[in-house]
Amino acid sequence: MVKTSKQSKRRQYLVAMVLGTTLSAMGGAAPAAEAGDRAITDISRYCTACWRNARLHPDAWNDCTQEVLCRLLERVNPETWDQILNTEGDERRELIRAIDTVKKRTQRARKHADSVELLPDRRDPETRQLQDDREVVRDAADRVLSRRQQRIVQMTLEGWSVHDMSRELGLPAARISDEKYKAVQKLRDYLPIQQGRGS
Repeated sequence: MVKTSKQSKRRQYLVAMVLGTTLSAMGGAAPAAEAGDRAITDISRYCTACWRNARLHPDAWNDCTQEVLCRLLERVNPETWDQILNTEGDERRELIRAIDTVKKRTQRARKHADSVELLPDRRDPETRQLQDDREVVRDAADRVLSRRQQRIVQMTLEGWSVHDMSRELGLPAARISDEKYKAVQKLRDYLPIQQGRGS
């Protein structure tokens, strides 16, 4: 029973965390009905100031803050979050450590992306677009599909027929078709969300 209560409390903090960072990214303040909500809003604002000082791109601020809050949720009891900015201690050190880790990872990723952009791409535009599209599909497949569905999508991209896949994977052709259909549906549901975030 205690375990269920703790899980419920943790879920409440997770929901408040997502709402808090979303509202703080929109420039509004989360309604401070509970200490937990205020703590999340305060930590989110503190993170935003850190991202601004580190000159991270504003588009990355919300994701970075979410990552910090997720790290805190794993390492620090959420009930102590309302004091995390006011007192020195292990909790405060965990916050600083999480911010520093996320900041450095984001800076490294940006530096790497900048250096990659300097490399000339000698492929013709049609080939480049096709390969880029396939990369997007592979990335989405890694995130939302089962291993079998990933394999079927990969084989489809490589030009395998359903019957060839059936022989190779030792599954009935009807099962391959069913898995392929489910994989396509999952990818269709997932990809518009990702494209909407990038726009």
